[in-house]
Amino acid sequence: MSDESRVPFETQPASLETMPAPLEMRPSRSVSLFWRTFLFLALLLVGCTVAWLQTFRALEYEPRALQSANQLASLVNLSRAALVHSDAIARVSLIKTLAAEEGLRIAPREPTDTFRLYNTDAISRNVSERLSGRLGPDTLVAREVNGTAGLWIGFTIDGDPYWLLTDPSRIGPVAGTTWLIWLGTAALLSLTGAALIARLINRPLKKLSFAASRVREGDFNASQLNEAVATSEIREVNIGFNRMAQRLSKIEQDRALMLAGISHDLRTPLARLRLETEMSVGDAQAREHMAADIDQVNAIIDKFLDYARPDHLKPERVSLNQVVDAAIYSVGQDQNTYITTNIPRDTAVMGDAVELQRVFSNLIENAMRYGRDPETGVVKIDIAAKARDDTVLVKLRDHGKGVNPEQIDQLTQPFYRGDVSRTSATGTGLGLAIVDRAVARMGGRFALANSSTGGLAAHMKLVKAPS
Repeated sequence: MSDESRVPFETQPASLETMPAPLEMRPSRSVSLFWRTFLFLALLLVGCTVAWLQTFRALEYEPRALQSANQLASLVNLSRAALVHSDAIARVSLIKTLAAEEGLRIAPREPTDTFRLYNTDAISRNVSERLSGRLGPDTLVAREVNGTAGLWIGFTIDGDPYWLLTDPSRIGPVAGTTWLIWLGTAALLSLTGAALIARLINRPLKKLSFAASRVREGDFNASQLNEAVATSEIREVNIGFNRMAQRLSKIEQDRALMLAGISHDLRTPLARLRLETEMSVGDAQAREHMAADIDQVNAIIDKFLDYARPDHLKPERVSLNQVVDAAIYSVGQDQNTYITTNIPRDTAVMGDAVELQRVFSNLIENAMRYGRDPETGVVKIDIAAKARDDTVLVKLRDHGKGVNPEQIDQLTQPFYRGDVSRTSATGTGLGLAIVDRAVARMGGRFALANSSTGGLAAHMKLVKAPS
């Protein structure tokens, strides 16, 4: 690879195509379990309150209003009979007594009086009909006369029209601020209770979610849940989760021990075998082939170890420019390989420098192996990156033949090999699987897609380092 092929910043940038759907999907808006439970409980309580009010209205309020109307009609009839059969002096005294003792005011009805009928709703209309039926068809029931609000009943005494004014509360419960205060208090207590119940339900699930996230990050000791809770179902879940975390911790320890054993037990005899080959094999060509086979076995061991690395990783600020330059340098120089880069200066991501360099090295090696032009034998690789919000989008593509679209999703599966044109007997089928796992360990996402202008494109979404 010539020096010109490794220029980190090109005046003609490699185009960064639209990221494939798996990396551009945004999570849909979701509601937490607490708010969903709270809303359901609140709706249930509101529905129950409305049903209670309707039941009270049908079974208590309306019958009581009609009964009070009947009593009021009887009172009017009695008052009218008393006034008819009393002389003038006794009539004045009776009117004063009714006003003082019963809260009934009787006044003459003038032709110029203005009034508004008592017919605002179904109950008021029923009351008006009940009073008219008891007192006569010429009875008027009004809710306001000459600007004075109240329950006004118009009747006649010996052909003379009169008004009887009484308190509207006689025919039903008192409406207004009292009902609003009680309803507001009930609503507040109901919503407070719903919030407490939702919090009580959500708390163990929140703890379980936190413990699961810690296990996912490889912290098995910090994920112990309380096994002595009072709720039997939650207790069984906590016990099962703790046992699972303990078993995963044991598996992780066994894997680390196995990897250490593989690294120690295989590399030592391979190094000794290579030394013996160099010293004992006389045929230079055979010696070269044997040394190449030993190098290939070493490379395969490296691939297995890279793939089986623990998932726990502490991210740190990494210069993307330096990592890409180091990866290009590490793959060596090839006069038939041309690499162009378009990465803005000072682009930094959160991750591990060694892991990220291994990612780019694997992708470049994969492109050099399978992205070669079959006619010219030249490999062209474009690397581009751009920042977007809190992420950095990276694209590395070759200009080869691409792959069958049906096989793209399987290329990141371990030990999977595509068609013959993009595989080799020397491959392990772990290169892209290692890349996928390494990017995921750094909190990013990885996807493959055929480029619209030919070749295979690898897309990465990495976490942008804070400035």
